[in-house]
Amino acid sequence: MTTNTILLLLLSLVIAGGLSYFQYFYKAKNHSNVNVFLAFLRFLVIFGLLVLLINPVMTKNSLQVTKTPLAIAVDNSSSITALKSDKKVTELYQKLISNPALKDKFEIQSYQFDADFKPSDKFDFKGKQTNLDEVAKNLKSINKNLIFPTVIITDGNQTTGNDYVYRFDPANKVYPLVVGDTTTFFDLKINQLNVNKYAFHKNKFPVEVFLQYAGTKAVNADFTISQGNSVVAREKVSFSPSKKTASLNLLLPADKVGLQIFRANVSSNAKEKNSYNNIKNFAVEVIDQKSTIAIVSTINHPDIGALKRSIETNAQRKVILAKPNEIDKLNDVSVLVLYQPNGAFKPIFDNNKLAGTNSFIITGNNTDFNFLNQKQNNLVFKMSGQREDFLTEFQSQFNLFAIENIGFENFPPLQNLFGSVTTSGNVSVLLSSKIRNVSTNAPLLAFAENQGKRTAFLLGENSWKWRLQSHIDNQSFEKYDVFADKIIQYLATSASKKSLVVEHESFYNSGEAIVINAQYFNKNYEFDEKARLTITVTNAETKQTKNYDLLKGNNSFSANLDGLIAGKYNFTVKELNSNTSYSSHFEILDFDIEKQFVNPDVQKLKQLALQTNGKAFFENQADDLIQALLENKEYKSIEKNISTKTPLIDWIWLLVLIATLLTTEWFVRKYNGML
Repeated sequence: MTTNTILLLLLSLVIAGGLSYFQYFYKAKNHSNVNVFLAFLRFLVIFGLLVLLINPVMTKNSLQVTKTPLAIAVDNSSSITALKSDKKVTELYQKLISNPALKDKFEIQSYQFDADFKPSDKFDFKGKQTNLDEVAKNLKSINKNLIFPTVIITDGNQTTGNDYVYRFDPANKVYPLVVGDTTTFFDLKINQLNVNKYAFHKNKFPVEVFLQYAGTKAVNADFTISQGNSVVAREKVSFSPSKKTASLNLLLPADKVGLQIFRANVSSNAKEKNSYNNIKNFAVEVIDQKSTIAIVSTINHPDIGALKRSIETNAQRKVILAKPNEIDKLNDVSVLVLYQPNGAFKPIFDNNKLAGTNSFIITGNNTDFNFLNQKQNNLVFKMSGQREDFLTEFQSQFNLFAIENIGFENFPPLQNLFGSVTTSGNVSVLLSSKIRNVSTNAPLLAFAENQGKRTAFLLGENSWKWRLQSHIDNQSFEKYDVFADKIIQYLATSASKKSLVVEHESFYNSGEAIVINAQYFNKNYEFDEKARLTITVTNAETKQTKNYDLLKGNNSFSANLDGLIAGKYNFTVKELNSNTSYSSHFEILDFDIEKQFVNPDVQKLKQLALQTNGKAFFENQADDLIQALLENKEYKSIEKNISTKTPLIDWIWLLVLIATLLTTEWFVRKYNGML
């Protein structure tokens, strides 16, 4: 307390004593014990009230010691068990966390990681994937703005995520504790196999294979691809200490329609420690028809090339380019893309009245809008000759098909003639337009359906810039190409509307995320958020059945079926309120990526340690690791003096005491007839 506060408290004592004396002793005829007691009560009441008015602040000091965090992350993936190091990992972990010197110097934080990252002090080594990138990302967030060491007990074999070497903060040392046998064993391995998911009937599809060898002698290997009991491809491959990799490119025939399962195998006469990584199953869905998309234009524009590339990323699509007078080319197309139509497109529109082909109309500065008003009645254009830039605004209530916002608001503007655009009839808007961030409430990307014929409208040119911006944002064209494919897929189908639409793959690899997406629409074909969807999954061989609820997301429902073993499955999605159902099947291919390794990735872990100025240790060097952590003078505990100030006015008990004293004084005076 300050000097002023102490002086005020002394003055309060004098005032309280003086007032008590004046009331009960000054000019009093007698000085009984009752008067003394009442004077004492009055003294306490007045002094308490004055103390509340002064409100002295009570200060309490305490010493707090903050230790440096020591993050210990343990690899919980099944590759630890495959390398027969699960017991050793547990032993090393217990040795670190139970060391008295480490506990005295550090605040030990225990974590486990496989595909995910979470706090844990118990490990089952059943993780299906290894993602060391998650360790780097989460530790940066948990111990933000701190200097701390990290110990990672792992084999270093990552199966998913970004390259972890450069993901850790270089200011914080990482000490990998490498587990697993580092002895080089003879091993042949299918390192990677690339194949398209789809192939076309009576065509050949490519298969790209990368083989890897570990050993000290020259060896000849036999690589085969078989389907059932038939070998469909065979190659001889040679390896040596100076040639440890090989790549093969093969063409396989697509003779049968449907899902085709293949088995790739590399083998030799030598015995291997791990033969699981010699085999890899893969599947290709052979389809019997390729849809053709025609882009019709009288001008050359970058939009046409960008759209062609986006559409043809789907192997089921083929794009042809045509002029408006080349009607003969358009007889068997599934979708007509009419780029900036004008009077020259009259034969196309007239012919399409009979053909009824779904169309995608893209406008721009060279579009004849008066002609377009005559040839369709879904949108009404009243345009000027002035050009304008239009930004996008995503309409989340759009429900014709499942689509996510891929960052449309950040895309460059499209250019079109300025004017008013109004909708007429059954038109759904996915993107509306803005001019300099002011909403126009006019469509930019819209879809219409009349008497079974579907039409899409994109009102503006330079959409090639959208594809480029999407690549800049995501380091990939994939999101934009999926968006374009959704439009074409909607237009390519002429099937009547279904109330229950389910999206799924024909096959999945073990360890992959298995997600079934579904949409349910009411009678007005509006997305029904109150739908109750369930899925029943049955193993075709064991007949074991599992039931799941589909959870609502953004304009769709989904179920995660992770945990299913390899095999063939039949499933049924059912909407409980209407009993609408959809049935199909998929297959899970046997492939455990965590069993592909025979050695820890020592080089990569050493590279990580070097990048962060740490050091890599092997499993028999745990004592050296502990010593290095203890001797490092960067990590010191911090002592802080914690000063806590409490105003006396916050003491509720002082108010209670004053009220009690006043009440007691009143009763004593009443009892003694002094009122």
